[in-house]
Amino acid sequence: MTQQVKRAFKYRFYPTDEQAAELSRTFGCVRLVYNKALEERTRAWYGEQRRVSYVESSAALTQWKKTEELAFLTEVSCVPLQQALRHLQTAFGNFFAKRAKYPRYKSRKKSRASAEYTRSAFTWRGGKLTLAKMRQALDIRWSRPLPEGAQPSTVTVSRDSAGRWFVSMLVEDSVVPASATSAAVGLDAGITSLLTLSTGEKITNPRHERRDRARLAKEQRELSRKAKGSANREKARRKVARAHARIADRRRDFLHKLSTRLVRENQTVVIEDLTVRNLLKNGRLARAIADASWTDLRLMLSYKCAWYGRELIVIDRWFPSSKLCGNCGTVRERLPLNVREWACECGAVHDRDVNAARNILAAGLAASACGDGVRPQRESSRTRRSSVKQGTQRATAGIPRH
Repeated sequence: MTQQVKRAFKYRFYPTDEQAAELSRTFGCVRLVYNKALEERTRAWYGEQRRVSYVESSAALTQWKKTEELAFLTEVSCVPLQQALRHLQTAFGNFFAKRAKYPRYKSRKKSRASAEYTRSAFTWRGGKLTLAKMRQALDIRWSRPLPEGAQPSTVTVSRDSAGRWFVSMLVEDSVVPASATSAAVGLDAGITSLLTLSTGEKITNPRHERRDRARLAKEQRELSRKAKGSANREKARRKVARAHARIADRRRDFLHKLSTRLVRENQTVVIEDLTVRNLLKNGRLARAIADASWTDLRLMLSYKCAWYGRELIVIDRWFPSSKLCGNCGTVRERLPLNVREWACECGAVHDRDVNAARNILAAGLAASACGDGVRPQRESSRTRRSSVKQGTQRATAGIPRH
């Protein structure tokens, strides 16, 4: 049974000089409107303890256009400006719901240059896309076809730091769930091996950043020698940005292929709830952890499992997957990172990563069966003593032993 999902199809395009100028003006106006509306909301919140709604911000935008100072806002399409206000409204909604921090101002150098167009601000006819305020259709490189009969509901145009132009089209697409299977897999994330599967397979970490590190360092040295504000410095900056873009593109391509394979082959996928933000505080491993991009992999697994009718189980971050013996259920008190193999008192010898992956799978299946999470307590609130024994009992409850 097929299901309708919203999918974004992203393509690269090459604008004419006129289109590039128009889009650059639009990006600047979007950033200005966002920042000015954020400034007004901040003043109202901290000065008057009053929340400003989207309707009030939209009315203020109309007044800004009538002033001599901001009259240039009328030269670009009004839709991306209104969308910027809607995005700000969403940001404040997440802030007040305690899902995100307070919204930040958009920077001309650091923020992503983008503009969002809804149906009233673009024309889609005969496979050609024409944006408002433009006479010609965009020269898009169709790397893959859109779904047959698809009509974009939203179009987002962006330019990355390397100077590449992209257009992302949001469309309704039919997704056919994958064939049912009884296979289940547990995944243990790592650095030497990007993933270790409960089947014993280890997927080598491509280390994209390390492979291009020499090239990136060379471009960064060249950039550091250029005078600030010069044309040569801008050229050198583009080269550094292209080096970073090459690394990011290759990493994203690898993760997409890997996540698709795991979702197609398994009915149930079990992973750990890793706090990557805290792990990045480790100075020795931060660069390797960032290059592994575990957060992106989890996001891909999440929405692909939802699309194709698979189950994704996330076990608690405190589950002692590496220190738990998969044979007898004993939990070791300490297991340093440099110990890759260890022997349990019961006589079982474990590969650290394979054992962790199998424990993750067993814990996930047990949690799914009982409908609850798996989380051992770290310390007893009454005795103030280490609760490894309590943790062992909770962590191993319902887990089959071989």
